[in-house]
Amino acid sequence: METYSLLREFADSWMLLFLFLFFIGVVIWAFRPGSTKTYEDTANIPFRNADKPASERAAQPEAQQ
Repeated sequence: METYSLLREFADSWMLLFLFLFFIGVVIWAFRPGSTKTYEDTANIPFRNADKPASERAAQPEAQQ
C-alpha cells in the first residue's frame, strides 16, 4: 500500500504541475508570432483549388518545389 500512496501523491502534485506547464507551453507555441503564416497556409489547404482541379505543381508540397 505504500507504493500506491507514493504514486498517488506524485500524481496529485507533480504530475498536475507538469501537465499544466506542458499545456501552457503548447498554447504559447501555437500562438507565437512567427506561426501565423504557417497556420494560415495550413488552414487554407481545402480552398486552394476550389474553382478547378489541382495542377501538378499545386499538388506538390512546397518543400519539394
